Amino acid sequence: MTFELPLEKYSVSIRETALGQGKNVKRIGGENTLPFHSFEGLLPNSPGLAMEILDMEPENWAPAILEPFSDVISDPADWAKKCVELYGAEILFLRLASTDPLGHDTSPQHAAEVVTRVNGAVDVPLIVWGTGAEEKDIEVLTAVAQACAEKNLLLGPMLKGNYEEIAKAALEHGHSVVAQASMDANLTKELNIVLCKFFPADKIVIDPTSSALGYGMEYTFSIIEEIKQFGLKDRDKMMLMPIFADVGMDCWRTKEAKQSQTMGILWEAITGMTFLLGGANLIVLRHPDALKLIKEIISE
Repeated sequence: MTFELPLEKYSVSIRETALGQGKNVKRIGGENTLPFHSFEGLLPNSPGLAMEILDMEPENWAPAILEPFSDVISDPADWAKKCVELYGAEILFLRLASTDPLGHDTSPQHAAEVVTRVNGAVDVPLIVWGTGAEEKDIEVLTAVAQACAEKNLLLGPMLKGNYEEIAKAALEHGHSVVAQASMDANLTKELNIVLCKFFPADKIVIDPTSSALGYGMEYTFSIIEEIKQFGLKDRDKMMLMPIFADVGMDCWRTKEAKQSQTMGILWEAITGMTFLLGGANLIVLRHPDALKLIKEIISE
């Protein structure tokens, strides 16, 4: 008598979203099974692993995370090149921290210039991230979309209060977007429904927001898992987008990660890998050793 492993098959697939363009385009999503379940379905694209850079010198980063970039943090373009050429980053995440209206409040034009320089310095896909200030992000991300027309950037975060303006700029200039709804699957679906009335569904990535190991990771994991299963199991077309998680920022501001470099790297790697197991298709990391560790785990 032979034993047949019970398999669960799904009749739909997560939409595939392309980041960047040309020979270095990175595709995420496209799977018709749960994370790493290659024995049950197809996993055409490996998870996207992005390294974070800032448009200004970090003001509150722990020494352990600053050390690998100490010689380049004054220039975002040099920082980008080091991430790609030395640390093997396949995607870059550029946080426009200087545009925060409660901080340096730099202009949309300045942001557009920085993004243009970074995009010209490297040949990997680029995620461009505002500060979450709804009105300012409209101005900033619209200027970036125009300056880098047809480069297929991934722009975010796009919120309920500013999705229409940012999505229209992205659509006009050939970019994809990240739709963010904080830790609520129903709010995620609502945002996707209104967005899909005029924006292509295969150019939308979902951000349910994230948290770090020991600081709410389990709840975040459950939301990511829920969204993925709504899409695959319930065949909900508004939940079939790839999922994004901003891991590095949440991990490196915890007291545990700040205690030592080794602790921080493990804190980030464990959090990131957990989200990938939950269903995330694209995560953002800060430390190159965390990136290396997750790549090794995935390859094994």
